Amino acid sequence: MHAGHEHGNMNMGNQQMMPMGNLKQRLLVSVVLALPILFLAPAMGISLPFQFSFPDSDWVVVVFATILFCYGGWPFFKGACSELKERRPEMMTLITLGISTAYLYSLYAFIRNDLVQSAEHTMDFFWELATLILIMLLGHWIEMSSVMSANSSVHDLAKLLPDKVHQKQGKRTVEVEINDVKRGALILIKAGESIPLDGTILAGSSRVNESLMTGEAREVFRKKGDRVIGGSLNGSGALTVKVNSPANSGFLANVNQLVQSSQMTKSRLQDLADRVSGWLFYAALVVGLIALIVWTGMRGIGTGLERMVTVLVIACPHALGLAIPLVNAKSTAIGAKHGLLIRNRKVISVSSKLNYLLLDKTGTLTAGKFRVNKFASLSSDLDAQAVLAITASLEQDSTHPIAQSVLQFAQAKKVDLLTLTNGQNLPGEGISGTINGHHYQLVNEQAARSQVEVFPAIDTLNNTASYLIEGGTVLGYLLVGDEIKPGAQSLIKQIKKLNITPVMLTGDNREAAQGIAKKLGITEVYTDLMPEDKEKIVAQFQDQVSKVMMVGDGINDAPSLAKADIGVAIGAGTDVAVDSADVVLVNSNPTDIISFLQLAQHTQQKTVQNLWWGAGYNIVALPLAAGLLAPWGIILTPAVGAALMALSTIIVAINAETLKI
Repeated sequence: MHAGHEHGNMNMGNQQMMPMGNLKQRLLVSVVLALPILFLAPAMGISLPFQFSFPDSDWVVVVFATILFCYGGWPFFKGACSELKERRPEMMTLITLGISTAYLYSLYAFIRNDLVQSAEHTMDFFWELATLILIMLLGHWIEMSSVMSANSSVHDLAKLLPDKVHQKQGKRTVEVEINDVKRGALILIKAGESIPLDGTILAGSSRVNESLMTGEAREVFRKKGDRVIGGSLNGSGALTVKVNSPANSGFLANVNQLVQSSQMTKSRLQDLADRVSGWLFYAALVVGLIALIVWTGMRGIGTGLERMVTVLVIACPHALGLAIPLVNAKSTAIGAKHGLLIRNRKVISVSSKLNYLLLDKTGTLTAGKFRVNKFASLSSDLDAQAVLAITASLEQDSTHPIAQSVLQFAQAKKVDLLTLTNGQNLPGEGISGTINGHHYQLVNEQAARSQVEVFPAIDTLNNTASYLIEGGTVLGYLLVGDEIKPGAQSLIKQIKKLNITPVMLTGDNREAAQGIAKKLGITEVYTDLMPEDKEKIVAQFQDQVSKVMMVGDGINDAPSLAKADIGVAIGAGTDVAVDSADVVLVNSNPTDIISFLQLAQHTQQKTVQNLWWGAGYNIVALPLAAGLLAPWGIILTPAVGAALMALSTIIVAINAETLKI
């Protein structure tokens, strides 16, 4: 969420990443500082058509180059220090080597040409210094812009909790700040209020909506002795709760900690471009030193130094620095058009290695909305339509999600509601009331079994059953189920074709989960899970040397989304889940997972191609700049080096633009 997701081919380390606004400001200021240099300094000894000079213009170039070197190069210096402390030089070290060599040698050239006024002109690299800093800052900004909001909403967890709490102090009830409530305190939670802290009910009963916390779609009945979770929503009853966990150590705090911990673990991964840059760093040093020694022996220290500097400057990764950011930017744009938001690019390379697809049920595979799937009569005195009318009439005063689905269904069927008297909630069981002089009960299976001698055999797979009872006899029943999302079955079929095993993880009960799984063709199912359970299951699969993609939408999914090799959030889910994920399905369509895998595959191909184009330039240019083919009259001049550098950068940019899903 994950911020742990801010990394890429120009990784500075999690501690070195600067805020997005600061980086943009640094880039803009660097552009202003670079303009005089680009117009006044020759490009590797060649004066471009738009360039000009005037008396003492070299001094202007030196002043602006010095400021640009210190200001624009600062992020790379910091990154290089971090890499060198870890004894692992990569992109930041290679960039620092290039810009430092270009600046120091150019300063030496300025002293010889303008101050000492040597007879032999020494070429400077101020133009290359300016362009390198600008291109690298641009690449870094492009990269960071696609993930600048990563983890920004993890702190939105606190929004689920009220600022003030009704705390009981003797016979009085006073409002106190939530952070001032200690463990063991007694608090009052009124009807319709958010439950502020984890605790145990001492008095009262109510239906509590814990869907955001546990993934359970239905409201649950909570009474004396039951535990409640901070962040869930109280129903119509008042509760007196003994606080078990203060604000900084409850359920939400633990979820927050799990998300951040998992994201920090991810941030230690390194990009392929970093490794390539590390190899180029050592290659540039070795080739440069060899060039210095050989050319000094043949033509003197001046020629040897110029060859070494040319090697080190040419080694600067102009094309390599843009290779991945440009592909990422194009991939992000394509993904946005198809409802895919890729927040962490590291998952691109992992996508082709997936073994398991772990899916939350409610909100991911199902819509999280109840609907009436079946209603029937078991009595010769009532037909099915009468059963529906009585059932809907009993539910007419209830705000429970199942009741609302029944009422909507009855309305669609144009069923007229009957007059209800003596309506009463039956805690943990259902509802009762009198209609046309008959006393009916609409209860769950457990309550129904306790009242009737002969219980009907009904297939309730994947449904919640409500039984209409009068005088110990079941008159009829109604089955309400969660709706499978369009595209869910197609997703599972296509995933299996890719040799990826689908697994369902849910906080729902086993019966409901197995019903959905059977319809979708999922054989591995884990039920009755809490957030920490899901994260542990992800870890278990990873311990089997498996690559895991986790898909979810609720707060309860956030830790497992962050822990998984690829975390995918449903766009219609909570902000916390979205910001814990590597990929967001904006349209909440399950089949978009396949679109992501296709986009990831093509992005990976373009990335590898661009890395070869970017590194290939260096592979060819370094030995030529060192004079490897000099005995045959072939040597890479700074001007040709600049042309090759520009060509490789153009090719990388064009190749990135050809990316398609």
